[in-house]
Amino acid sequence: MAAPRAMNPLAHGTSRIRKGWPNQPPASFAFVMATGIVSAALFDARWTRSAWALLWIAVAGLVVLMVGLLGRLVVHTTHVVADFRNPHRGFGYLTLVAAINVVGIGFHPVAPFLTWIMAAMSIPLWLFLAYGVPLSMMLRTEIGETRRPRLLPVDGTWFLWVVSTQSLSMAAASLATGGSQMRLLSDAAVAFWGIGIMLYLTLTTLVMLRLLTGGENQGGIVPTNWIFMGATAITVLAGSMILHLPGDVPVVHLAGPTVGGISYLLWAFGMWWVPLLVAFGFWRHVVRREPLNYSTSLWSVVFPLGMFAVATYRFGTENQMPLVAWVGHVATWVAVAAWLAVFLGMTFTWVRWVLRGAQLPGS
Repeated sequence: MAAPRAMNPLAHGTSRIRKGWPNQPPASFAFVMATGIVSAALFDARWTRSAWALLWIAVAGLVVLMVGLLGRLVVHTTHVVADFRNPHRGFGYLTLVAAINVVGIGFHPVAPFLTWIMAAMSIPLWLFLAYGVPLSMMLRTEIGETRRPRLLPVDGTWFLWVVSTQSLSMAAASLATGGSQMRLLSDAAVAFWGIGIMLYLTLTTLVMLRLLTGGENQGGIVPTNWIFMGATAITVLAGSMILHLPGDVPVVHLAGPTVGGISYLLWAFGMWWVPLLVAFGFWRHVVRREPLNYSTSLWSVVFPLGMFAVATYRFGTENQMPLVAWVGHVATWVAVAAWLAVFLGMTFTWVRWVLRGAQLPGS
């Protein structure tokens, strides 16, 4: 009897990827967000080659994940709809909006037309997701449901509502610099910034209420809760970009002092979040001894760190606050170290997952 042929490792890996396709998380674009913003931090630190390398990695990740999302939408529509209606996963789709704008803004200095194209792509996605996800939760009815919970299960992913909105403010502020539509784009930047502020204040109230009353969910404090701080950071960065616009633009003249003051207060609040989030992580992984394994949610830690670094450095530079700018410079290397650690963990996990069970010929 002929010996059974060993499975080709490449074919085995392809088969496993195809089977795993339905499980692409809605928030998988957090990888693109994290990589793009760490690239921006490296540009600020004058590490140009490394910054470009990360930006192109972000582009590659965006393309691959968009293909994966489209395929999942066609082949596994029920999974996509179920995630869309899930309060713990639905807001994850908004990482697509933020990822598109983070990458688009990264190319603005050399190819502003790409920023225009990607901002135009993100607006209909934002309109659909920013209204669709909360409406799907508010209007849904479940068989056998007798009453609604008194407090919705708010967690860190809900702050992607803020992050995606502020990414549109950043895109508008980037395109307003030196453009023919400066006034219109400046108005849009401030409007999106204001919407993001109101969403942030509303969600922060709900989240703090849950945390302080023991209403945390999904097994306690999770990595996505770092998005609390990331939402403050991206709001500060959007505010810095608005303040960088010419002061004679009517909306900047009107709203500039408010934008500057609130941005500084939010920066301070973001700083306050950091020790608390570190303490949560210590409690989770040291006190409760939960293993620190790679998951997509870890990019939700890297993105806030990178965004905090960029926002702090640029806000301090724009407002002549050297100590604040120095804190941002130091935070850059923390974000870079975090990106490298999570990227290595992701690579090791994927290689092990693809090759698991595969036997090389002759082994």
